[in-house]
Amino acid sequence: MTEVTKETIIGDILDNAPDTAPFFMEIGMHCLGCPASRGESIEQACFVHGTDADALVEKINEFLKTK
Repeated sequence: MTEVTKETIIGDILDNAPDTAPFFMEIGMHCLGCPASRGESIEQACFVHGTDADALVEKINEFLKTK
């Protein structure tokens, strides 16, 4: 996986880059193994957790560039 967007499904990110899990944990998403959370987009998860989807996307993409 080279880049994510707000529409990218969290399960797809975790399957391709499991070391991104801490970024989701930082926003309070501690249920990463739950089938419902894995099917959400970044935007949906950020909405539920009251965080900025653009900031999370940027953080994950910066991390992915280093891989």
